[in-house]
Amino acid sequence: MSDTTFSTTTTVAPLPLGQVLPWAIFAGLMLLLALYFIGAEEGATSLISGMGVHDGRHLLGFPCH
Repeated sequence: MSDTTFSTTTTVAPLPLGQVLPWAIFAGLMLLLALYFIGAEEGATSLISGMGVHDGRHLLGFPCH
């Protein structure tokens, strides 16, 4: 037999807001950019030519017309 025991209690240190906030802002900006390309990218001010974005809207079920 072994005399080794395992503790089931663990402590998790909280993350400081200063470390999380820049990543949260970055993720929010990337999500807004993705929403723009899926929802509004088409027409005279289009950055990407072709129908790939339009077909992606249909694939994702995003209303476009």
